[in-house]
Amino acid sequence: MSNALLVYPEHPPTYWGANFALEITGIKAAFPPLGLLTVAAMFPREYELRVVDMNVNPLEDADLEWADIVFTSTMIVQRVSLQAVVERCNRAGVPVVAGGPHPTTFHEEIEGVDHFVLDEVEETFPGFLADLESGSAKRIYREPRKPDVTRTPVPRFDLVDLKNYDTMGVQFSRGCPFDCEFCDITKLYGRVPRTKSPDQMVEEFEALYRLGWRGQVFIVDDNFIGNKRDAMNLLPVLADWQKTHGYPFTLSTEASVNLARMDELMEAMSEAGFDTVFVGIETPTPEALLKTRKPQNVNEREENFLLNAVRRIQRRGMQVQAGFILGLDDDGEDVFDAQIEFIQEAGIPAAAIYLLTALKGTDMYNRLKAENRLVEVPVGTSATTLNFRTQLDPKTLLAGYRRVTTTLYGPTLETYFERCLTLFEHLEPSPHVTRTRSRNAIYADVMALRRLLSDAQKPAFLEFIAKVAEHHPRMLPRAVYLAALGYHFEKIARQQVAIQDFKDFLAAELTRFEESATSRDRDERAIEDRRRASFGRIELRYRAIPDEFRYLGDGVEDALQCFRSALNERVGEQPVHPAAM
Repeated sequence: MSNALLVYPEHPPTYWGANFALEITGIKAAFPPLGLLTVAAMFPREYELRVVDMNVNPLEDADLEWADIVFTSTMIVQRVSLQAVVERCNRAGVPVVAGGPHPTTFHEEIEGVDHFVLDEVEETFPGFLADLESGSAKRIYREPRKPDVTRTPVPRFDLVDLKNYDTMGVQFSRGCPFDCEFCDITKLYGRVPRTKSPDQMVEEFEALYRLGWRGQVFIVDDNFIGNKRDAMNLLPVLADWQKTHGYPFTLSTEASVNLARMDELMEAMSEAGFDTVFVGIETPTPEALLKTRKPQNVNEREENFLLNAVRRIQRRGMQVQAGFILGLDDDGEDVFDAQIEFIQEAGIPAAAIYLLTALKGTDMYNRLKAENRLVEVPVGTSATTLNFRTQLDPKTLLAGYRRVTTTLYGPTLETYFERCLTLFEHLEPSPHVTRTRSRNAIYADVMALRRLLSDAQKPAFLEFIAKVAEHHPRMLPRAVYLAALGYHFEKIARQQVAIQDFKDFLAAELTRFEESATSRDRDERAIEDRRRASFGRIELRYRAIPDEFRYLGDGVEDALQCFRSALNERVGEQPVHPAAM
């Protein structure tokens, strides 16, 4: 029997990780590692399996001592943590296998991995295990075709402690019919959505239900309505299951904006218990949307199409969460105000704002490469790193990005709570997803959150809760949840600013040192004094970064090391004044 350790590396703090919001509940992570749990179900019974989700528990030396082999699955944002895991496995002499979206695209850049099982693995994984057992395993395994997901097994949810997670994940489909230029989904999963059967989905719901799960279930499809026919076939089955079991799950998913045109499907989603849908809006600028091949977000015959689309979804009882991108070609300097105004007017509390990254393998990456606009920098961890030359001046873009995020999630959270109230004015929630809670329970939640909020945030929070209690009393449980999410988003915005400010301070300090060196006597002692003073200022600024804002791969240590090297190099280059010789 072989001991297989399935390791899920750490996520850095992100909008959707809800890291800071989870502090309130004591829950450790937003989602379980669905990909690894699905792979776990593909192992033969003779394997002994153990899962370590490093977002919940650390990877211990004892885990590696127990393991005969380590399996990992990662997304790009887990790149730094994956490398640390691989290095530990190498030191411990434990073979490591890597798969998932990040290795599928970047395996040529990942060192120390013994075997890569790439793409979707339903058809290749059994053969890999057979080769492994016979001692003939190759280094790289690729899926020759897109596998039939009706053969995908029920994930091994039993291998993790569900109490550690805020939301469970299940998958209905893979692939998307749209081909947005910046997106790698179609490159990974194709443009013809493949779906599981309704019976499979019910089986996964049953598995979670038997394990005692009650609460949020996220259908993790990149576009739930990519195959509209199959989605329509599934929804009544889910609705029947939910009714039979007393609606134990509240459902959410991702979909393209054209969902707003599908009244029958939205009604079926409401009946099945959906209360939230994430859509990729990207930008309110039609020219930029068309440039990036996202025509589904443009309707020249309907003024304010995107705003109206959000309203139609909200009226069907589903909160709209959305992703927005800054840095698209054909977006002008007015895009920053346009993003803020659109998000506020639409009532989208949870709006994730990203600087555009040209992902390897996408059509955008290939276009920018042909235009000689790519910049070779690591991607996937720093929110403020650009890996291509943008049409907008980079300083203007970075300053605009900061203004958008710090306005939407300002230190008082006033604009955030304004969006929440706008949402409640337009949201018509289904009775299936409106959770009733006692006044005492709501009061306890409000007071717990109030203790966490800063003094600057408490007035807007209490005013928000009072208005919801007066005008939207059924929404009070959701209001508390949204307030916790706002607390998290504000911290994410502040964290990004703090880390980028430190890096900018290093650059400014180096410039300051160089300018002072050219304007004073260049004797050795004076240079050393200026060097020590510079390091002293850096040390104070470094210590001012809150510990909770630091994470593996945040780039701070790398930037600090580069600064030290550059400063010492400048000192070595300085000519010494004759009087000091």
